[in-house]
Amino acid sequence: MKRLIPILLACLLPLIVQAQDTIPADSEQEIFIDRYNVPEFPGGQKALFEYLASNVRYEDLVWDADITGRVVVQFLVQADGSITDIEVIRSMGYPEFDEEVVRVISEMPKWVWKQDPGDSAPMRYTVPVNFKLQ
Repeated sequence: MKRLIPILLACLLPLIVQAQDTIPADSEQEIFIDRYNVPEFPGGQKALFEYLASNVRYEDLVWDADITGRVVVQFLVQADGSITDIEVIRSMGYPEFDEEVVRVISEMPKWVWKQDPGDSAPMRYTVPVNFKLQ
């Protein structure tokens, strides 16, 4: 049972919003976080993971029974809900998996803000995508 708790926590908290005042100095765009007005995938977190599960094309990937892992991507949600600046921050070491995750993230529908974002700066999200044959 003690081993199950970390697994459950990892499953319940897979979407991470990075709390930072600005993005790195090499970027021209500042990112500020309003913790009360954050965007979300249409339908919420459950809908996001359903979207990922139904849109990742496993048959397009080279599968080996021993290939499992996680690709972690970061992206910005703009004030209009569009997704930009998609970047793989943790790879499994197989470019085809990284490319597939980037493709699916780039085709996501626009995210919805809880309140009108007005001139809000973009919000950075980090999303892990797990690959495991079942």
